[in-house]
Amino acid sequence: MAKKDNIVVGLDIGTTKICAIVGEIKPEGLEIIGIGTHPSKGLRKGVVVNIDSTVQSIRKAIEEAELMAGCEINMVYVGIAGGHIKGFNSHGVIAVKDKEITKADIARVIEAAQAITIPTDREVIHVIPQEYILDQQDGIQEPMGMTGVRLEAKVHIVTAAVTSAQNIVKSVNKAGLAVADVVLQQIASSEAVLGQDEKDIGVALVDIGGGTTDIAVYHGGTIKHTAVISLGGNQITGDISVGIRTPSEEAEKIKKKFGCCMTSMVGKDETIEVAGVGGRKPRVISRQILGEIIEPRVEELLQLVNQEIAKAGCDNMIASGIVLTGGTASMEGMVELGEQVFNLPVRKGLPTGIGGLVDVVKSPMYSTGVGLVLYAKKHATTAMFERGDRQTFNKLFDRMKGWIKEFF
Repeated sequence: MAKKDNIVVGLDIGTTKICAIVGEIKPEGLEIIGIGTHPSKGLRKGVVVNIDSTVQSIRKAIEEAELMAGCEINMVYVGIAGGHIKGFNSHGVIAVKDKEITKADIARVIEAAQAITIPTDREVIHVIPQEYILDQQDGIQEPMGMTGVRLEAKVHIVTAAVTSAQNIVKSVNKAGLAVADVVLQQIASSEAVLGQDEKDIGVALVDIGGGTTDIAVYHGGTIKHTAVISLGGNQITGDISVGIRTPSEEAEKIKKKFGCCMTSMVGKDETIEVAGVGGRKPRVISRQILGEIIEPRVEELLQLVNQEIAKAGCDNMIASGIVLTGGTASMEGMVELGEQVFNLPVRKGLPTGIGGLVDVVKSPMYSTGVGLVLYAKKHATTAMFERGDRQTFNKLFDRMKGWIKEFF
């Protein structure tokens, strides 16, 4: 297969599915040219619990994406999630040497903000500048070239458990791929589903996956808070399986096809056929019973999200409302129930800002995958794709040197 120099690939390693999305960077923007998905076996709540199963699932998703895109994939941007992810805000101050702020000064102030004690079993994934303060003048987004003597930076730092991050990198490496960067899933999703005006006014992105629910709060154009709740669509599937006595696989299909988060939206005479367990005959049940099982669980999940946002003191920052995305957000009634719980405008987040196979990826379940590709386009230099440019290639691995050492 031919290698293409302007290709970026996002690999969303989720609890229920592994999704590879191939984007081609063109002068007019990003075009999606390939997509591969495969059921995820080997992850639980966003964390790798079986490396071999994860490797096989990654390989299958990548093969499918390669076939569709007609190119060889050897480097990917990987999404990371899981209950081990912790985000917090920090602050750094430096004195400016030559009064005019240079790139080196910005790097120093961000380093100063990072100078906090992090346990040895944790690794920094992202350091995201929120704003700069120059001689007590706040709200500066880009201080380069400005004049002053005291520069401060407010940053948001995201850390992950070293072992969990290592296992994801190891799984990708074992599948024959290099990792260009590890990206927090909700940061990736926000690239695909949030508009700049929403980020400015204030918005909470809630990405409800199979094993985890990821939260990112934006205000004033920058990220203010990130959190991960270890609950997701799989808990709803488990409730359905027990509640209507059917195997998990069947419960998942019923949830996707007939699931509704608001019992009041279901007609009294609507029925569904349920497969029996252990060779028993299928039964016919009312769709309202299914709604009565799903509604309390989804409501509980959204209440937990609401509590997390309030606990972080961000409840007065999200004037433009809530954006729900991720596979579970596709369920009927999710937006209506969300508006009841949050008492704010709620919308479903679909990937935007792309060309090519738009219709194929126009679903909340592909938000992270598309977001990873958009993140890659934003952060990758063209030099990265020039074959043989080892220097740039090595730079990308610098940040994860510690993790990758043992695998090469």
